[in-house]
Amino acid sequence: TATGPAAERGPARVQPVVTDDGIEATLEVAPQDPDRAGSVVALQTWGGKGAARLLTADPRRGAVLLERLGDAALTVLPPLDGCTVVTGLYPELHVPATAALPQLAPFVAARLDGVAGLGRDVPLPGRFARQALAAGRSLLADMPRTVVHGDLTYHTVVAGGRRPWLAVAPYGFAGDPCYEPAPLLWHRWGDYGSDLTAGILDRFWAIVDGTGWDERRVRDWVVVRSVAEVAATVARAGRRPLSARDLALVTRMIVTCKAMQGV
Repeated sequence: TATGPAAERGPARVQPVVTDDGIEATLEVAPQDPDRAGSVVALQTWGGKGAARLLTADPRRGAVLLERLGDAALTVLPPLDGCTVVTGLYPELHVPATAALPQLAPFVAARLDGVAGLGRDVPLPGRFARQALAAGRSLLADMPRTVVHGDLTYHTVVAGGRRPWLAVAPYGFAGDPCYEPAPLLWHRWGDYGSDLTAGILDRFWAIVDGTGWDERRVRDWVVVRSVAEVAATVARAGRRPLSARDLALVTRMIVTCKAMQGV
């Protein structure tokens, strides 16, 4: 039974509900997305550690019933504080993956195919495409099998009841934890102020210092994912010119790649 108004959270619609057993919960329904095929398995694997506890799911309808969550997302905190929260969740989320979880490698390989197919008319320096392809091939050849959320952002970490912050809406992959940080550098662009490079690097080092990860491996994943976002944007546009929104995203990815050259 619905107990309040529904809201949008990324591609999902979320509805506070109470079950027939009197349990307060959140119903989340999202469009079917083959890239999120591992979402339910990831939630089951975590068992509520670092992420919202899964009560039940109907994957064919894109529906999951989660423990009751708060209304606030991580966007209410300053960006660097948000990075600290996310790095605090990483150890609980990055656990050994089961065989049921889709592998990250084929997903990334398909994205790299898109990068390789970029034409010269795309407003992306060719050196970044070449860097992404070289780094991507190296990363694919050395891929761990750890549970990876795949879309950890300021919007997919929300206030919980039993915990201050919990992850939601995973893609769910078996892969490399160093794949995770890139979206934290892209999002909340307006908070960077006039010195974009310094702002990006501040978040980058906050994450690397908080995790102890190899900064070059994290850097390579940021470049790979940033260039892949450009390729995906171009692919969605098809034959039409890139819109102002598309060009703004491409610019954001280029600036992120430029910032990573200083690592």
